Amino acid sequence: MKTILTKYILPAALLLSVTSCKKSFDELSQNTNVPNNVPASLLFNGVLTSTAELPDGQKEIYSQYYLYNYDYYGNNRYDFGSGDDYYRVLKNVTVMEKAAAATGGAAINPYEALGKFFKAYLFSKMSLEMGDIPMNDALKGLDNLEPTYDPQKTVMLQCLDWLESANSDLGQLIAKPSDFGTGEGATLKNDIYFGNDLTKWQKTVNALYLRLLVQLSNKTGDTDLKVITRFATIIANPSKYPLMQSTADNMQYTFVTPTNFYPMNPNNFGQSGSRKNMSSTYVGLLTSLKDPRVYVTAEPARDLVDKQGKSATDFASFVGADPGEDQGTMYNNAGLQKYSFINRKHFYSTYTGEPSVQIGYPELMFNIAEGINRGWTSGNAESYYQSGIKASMASYGIPEDGAFTAYFYRPGSTSVTVDGNYDTFQIPVTFNNYYSQTSVKYQAGTAGLTRILQQKYIALFRHSGLESYFTYRRTGVPNFTTGPGTGNSSRIAKRFQYPEAERTANAANYQKALQSQYGGNDDINGIMWILK
Repeated sequence: MKTILTKYILPAALLLSVTSCKKSFDELSQNTNVPNNVPASLLFNGVLTSTAELPDGQKEIYSQYYLYNYDYYGNNRYDFGSGDDYYRVLKNVTVMEKAAAATGGAAINPYEALGKFFKAYLFSKMSLEMGDIPMNDALKGLDNLEPTYDPQKTVMLQCLDWLESANSDLGQLIAKPSDFGTGEGATLKNDIYFGNDLTKWQKTVNALYLRLLVQLSNKTGDTDLKVITRFATIIANPSKYPLMQSTADNMQYTFVTPTNFYPMNPNNFGQSGSRKNMSSTYVGLLTSLKDPRVYVTAEPARDLVDKQGKSATDFASFVGADPGEDQGTMYNNAGLQKYSFINRKHFYSTYTGEPSVQIGYPELMFNIAEGINRGWTSGNAESYYQSGIKASMASYGIPEDGAFTAYFYRPGSTSVTVDGNYDTFQIPVTFNNYYSQTSVKYQAGTAGLTRILQQKYIALFRHSGLESYFTYRRTGVPNFTTGPGTGNSSRIAKRFQYPEAERTANAANYQKALQSQYGGNDDINGIMWILK
């Protein structure tokens, strides 16, 4: 009997053992270091971080704000390579939207609405850099490994429609949040920009909406885009399309210690504090307008102050290098202190620096002023223009009437501290005196448009990525200079090339896109549709 029991019990035990092993194998085959289900809020936080455009990069060189004077760190050439590749971030946006829907988010929810915003934000950026891009087929993964390119007009039209829909969805969520669920997917979390405030996000959506419409200023006759109609509708309906009211509404990236330092800080002052000097495009514009912002963002050329006896607060003491200058010559002149450097007290003395504005109130004011100046809608262009200037100055601590302290670095110092390392000056300011200058005061027509664009350029110093380059490319304001130092046969490149992977992984569609736009060449001087 015992033998019989053993005969039948033992195989059963072995079967149970095999089954248990199989279950254990399935469990062990899961990578426990990688989450299988990522909440929408965590994906959202990653999208916010990945899309931030921070200062101290090549994009500021392309906008001729300041320049490399030492070739070890970089150069000032317009030999554009690949444009930005945001497709991985955009894939996370789609996963975020699905995660929100799977965890209690209704058809309309914060992640879905902001997903539309980020698709418009990132697809439009890539298109403005390169031209036609994959969009409708781009995020299908294994279902389409060779996405076709959408024409730039299609991309921009879709981006405008996404923003229209995002504004509508956010308006409904703000008005009646209880109608759209209370689950995990219905509640915005992990927002590093606005602390989960949907009202500020709605204002940002509409600021981007107006930015893109202004970028389409050459296409006002297109009956599909309806640039003028859209612009006028937004301005005329503030309750439906709320807009930023001050710099408190800026979409800006704030630096904190010890996790993310401002790119220029005491740790790298000795390495890079004198490896870049100011550009004459930016500094020359400020000094020609007798603009007090030059005292905050730049330093006087020490050769003029220390050796030639000029006052450190004389506008003539601030000198930027010509971007077209040969870099070797620029390096020698910078070593002789003939150029202004970036203001090292303002930009190097802390680890947190100033917030990096991605989409901001001053830019919005100038964009509205531009639209009114162009006749797209009724309104007081001068009022918006003045608001943009005042907001920009206030962001640097410059009062409308009063005085502020300027700090200029004293050579020979070995550390970035106020004690003994900086000359200090009290700079008196009266906004009306500044504004009353004929070169600053607004006037209608082309001259007024030039002033708007100049002030927008000044306000975007260190902010918003390539926006100043895009504005120059579209309008020619301010005047960008060229020469041996800028390469590209003394031309400002018109576009970036497509990512290298497109040439091999998506070759057929890549070649079709080049043929339809740029005569078959991935030409950095090719003219994309939006500029025609």
